[in-house]
Amino acid sequence: MTRVITAILFLFLFGARAVFAQQEAGVWVQVEARPTLRQAQERAQAYANVLPDVNGYRLNSGWYAIVIGPYLRNDAEQVLRVYRAEGQIPADSYIAFSNSLAQQFWPVGSSSQGQSAVTPPVEPTPQPDQSTAGLTPQPSDETRSQALQSERALTAQERKDLQTALQAAGFYNSTIDGAFGAGTRRSMGDWQSFNGYEPTGVLTTAQRKVLMDGYNAPLISVGIERYSDTQAGIDLDLPLGVIAFDRYEAPFAHFNGTTDLNAKALLISQKGNKSTLRALYEVMQSLEIVPLDGPRQLRGDRFTLEGRGNGIVSYTEAALKDDQIKGFTLVWPEGDEARRARILAAIKASFTTNDAVLDAGAGADADQRIDLVSGLQVRKPRLSRSGFFTDANGTVLTVSEATDSCTRITLNDDQEVQVAWADPDLGVAVLRPRRSLAPISIAEFSADKPRIQSDVAVSGFSYEGALGAPTLTYGQITDVRGLDGEDGVKRLALAAQPGDAGGPVFDDNGQVVGMLLPTPSEGRTLPASVSLAATTDRLNEALEKAGVSGQPAQSTAEISPNELSRRANGMTVLVHCWD
Repeated sequence: MTRVITAILFLFLFGARAVFAQQEAGVWVQVEARPTLRQAQERAQAYANVLPDVNGYRLNSGWYAIVIGPYLRNDAEQVLRVYRAEGQIPADSYIAFSNSLAQQFWPVGSSSQGQSAVTPPVEPTPQPDQSTAGLTPQPSDETRSQALQSERALTAQERKDLQTALQAAGFYNSTIDGAFGAGTRRSMGDWQSFNGYEPTGVLTTAQRKVLMDGYNAPLISVGIERYSDTQAGIDLDLPLGVIAFDRYEAPFAHFNGTTDLNAKALLISQKGNKSTLRALYEVMQSLEIVPLDGPRQLRGDRFTLEGRGNGIVSYTEAALKDDQIKGFTLVWPEGDEARRARILAAIKASFTTNDAVLDAGAGADADQRIDLVSGLQVRKPRLSRSGFFTDANGTVLTVSEATDSCTRITLNDDQEVQVAWADPDLGVAVLRPRRSLAPISIAEFSADKPRIQSDVAVSGFSYEGALGAPTLTYGQITDVRGLDGEDGVKRLALAAQPGDAGGPVFDDNGQVVGMLLPTPSEGRTLPASVSLAATTDRLNEALEKAGVSGQPAQSTAEISPNELSRRANGMTVLVHCWD
């Protein structure tokens, strides 16, 4: 029995020691994160040329982090001080933990997760002639009685902050209430032991500073400071070490990045009502700084927006009170989630407003462009082409190039559609809306074979939506076969633009006799007046394979240009392909 107890005790102690060893070896200094593996490998090589213990890991966000280590926690703090002072690493480097790192990519073929902590660089000894003027002296150590006395002077919020810092460091898992009971005292003692202090269960003034400095390292690394904007009527904490005020363009105060971190921020300030708030909510979602993926909510007198993608994470919140809309946006690079979360929490907690509101005319003399909203770039699709409705539910025919490798496909910016069927050889795709639409008009496919030299017109968004409506481009049929004599394609004498591809081809009766195809690009340059179109037979085949029946045309007389324009406008849609 004694042997069994001894064995169990050994296993318990061994397991505890292993856990402790993992904690000791799981501390790193993250110096950079890059969006692509190639960039990260190049930067890792650059650091490895001048520093030891350089490693690279893929982050859960998809970015690639360059880290140094692993170190004991105290040693990691020393690494930050030494390498920052020497200019070897960026000023915004910070401590990271193993649980934030995924697959290792540097050095190639290595795995340093779980290895023993390495020795940190030696901290330089100050020379006698170095000036220490202006430096705050470190508090002297205190007895337990003195520590308890200094602890009593803490505010309720300061006591909660200590519990929060202990929780973040992994030593406290109870309620954040500011009450230092047995659980908090035990956590303080564990933290003291881990950091080489006598485990008294009461933190001295100096130890509280070490704990809070470690907890606030993400904020310190970006120079978080109180900022007051008297024109916008907003006070808050901002990471002014990495961003700086740039300009006003109502309703925004713009803060641009000052380092290669490329962070950004906006202050939102304008007069308005619920309609204004809703309009702002919609406009913000059209901006490049608010990626498409992420939760968003408009409720009552406030909204929040979060977007992730294209290398950034964006968070916006705004609220309406007393006919004023106030809020902020923080744009941060992906791959730095722990630090971003701390900074965002600090901004939210510190955000206060007063009666001032930004002048609606602020920034009116700034450069004007149709793809800018108050100085912010409107999100643009990767590619835009034309399409047209083929049934009463809103099924659309378009060109397959408008659907290739798209993360999202929309009609006229907001109606999401999915590919029901595609023929990449012909270059045709059938799109089905995620919810039924009600087209003003739908295509009527001509059953007659078009004749050479007959007049036709193509309806399309020639300039990919810049004009806000489709245009008609007139021409003639020059051949009922393709350039290589193939069936299913006809040749047109018609000067089309790239955005016209996917648009319906009409005869003079207003019936659809084809769909404009993209200009071939396989090493050939065609005359500007040569275009190709898919025949109605091939279009109807595509619709049938997607489970849709095209509507046959009824024989009619020639229609007026105004009637043709009306039909074309009600039928033609702008198809956007988004990354």
